[in-house]
Amino acid sequence: MKRTIGLTALAVMLACGTASAQQVNVKIGVLSDMSSLYSDIGGAGSTAAAKLAIADFTKANPNVKVELISGDHQNKPDIGSQLANQWYDVDKVDLIIDTPNSGVALAVSQITTTKNKIFIVSGAAASDLTGPKCNANTIHWTYDTWMLANGTGKALVKTGGDTWFFLTADYAFGHALERDTAAAVEKNGGKVLGKVRHPLNTNDFSSFLLQAQASKAKIIGLANAGGDTINAIKSGAEFGIVKGGQKFAGLLVFASDVNALGLATAQGLTLTETWYWDLNDANRAWTKRWQAERGAAGKFPTMVQAGVYSGITHYLKAVVALKSAADGKAVVAQMKNTPTDDALFGKGTIRADGRKLHPAYLLEVKAPSESKYPGDFYKVRATIPADEAFRPLKEGNCPLVSG
Repeated sequence: MKRTIGLTALAVMLACGTASAQQVNVKIGVLSDMSSLYSDIGGAGSTAAAKLAIADFTKANPNVKVELISGDHQNKPDIGSQLANQWYDVDKVDLIIDTPNSGVALAVSQITTTKNKIFIVSGAAASDLTGPKCNANTIHWTYDTWMLANGTGKALVKTGGDTWFFLTADYAFGHALERDTAAAVEKNGGKVLGKVRHPLNTNDFSSFLLQAQASKAKIIGLANAGGDTINAIKSGAEFGIVKGGQKFAGLLVFASDVNALGLATAQGLTLTETWYWDLNDANRAWTKRWQAERGAAGKFPTMVQAGVYSGITHYLKAVVALKSAADGKAVVAQMKNTPTDDALFGKGTIRADGRKLHPAYLLEVKAPSESKYPGDFYKVRATIPADEAFRPLKEGNCPLVSG
């Protein structure tokens, strides 16, 4: 009898050991701008961040096998959609991540829910992704237009910047950022004097800046990003915008933009981010690894790229818990039910609408005399707690949480 019990127990132990060692296969696609105005925000830097996340996770979980591919959406929703369909249907990709460009992201989000796969948005900003366009297969990870508007916009109005003129990228992201910032400005007692919309990837901002100057607005809100923000600020310096008494509000500014502009041009810009490479020791240590993986010692990772690392880390934890990546909605539900915790963003949560919650930081670009070493870009003006940084759940009109 004792021998029978012993053999049974041994069989159970072996079965459990086999189950725990069961290999889980996952395929991830980094869909980004690899060649144009957002390539420094995401691009090859996001692929490098994904590789680091996979390496760190599989080192601790050797039974997880992850294949990584990447693609260039060229900032065109039709191309992004074609890639998403091919990846899901032909290449058997389980997760698409990154995707700077809200027009592309909104299209991919819809495809993802139709295919019951997973989409983690680190690069796109439109708050509609967790609002009217939310779904059970998409998580919006790093930042969004509501956060940017209520960080930078509110702070500038409170410090005297109460009249605004918008230079807006003419597509989904720019429209959402302008809308959310205008609402924040007006809610806090400011006034919008006008706006002008420019094509994506604009080289000549002359006519747009002349309209902004003529408005006499104290703040010129740049509802654009990447190369467009850089070109607008450079052109603004030539037009004497700041010397004339007006001030730029960089509504979406990344470390890569400040690096490209130089502190002499960017100094004094107020912006909001959720991650900064030089904020703490953990971020600095990861940045060195990212620079080595990227092969770019003079570059500094953006919050988008950090979000790719963080998002993949939490996704893989959910896959291991379920022992499968097959059912996208089930994996997303597991991600929402499990608190987030990683080296770059610390502890956080994911709401029912797919919004990832963590603190945000109101930052100001340092003057050259204040910077002590390469990449020493910002001084922190305020930390915005996670429960204040993003739009309240009840205000988003997400169908998943209606009522």
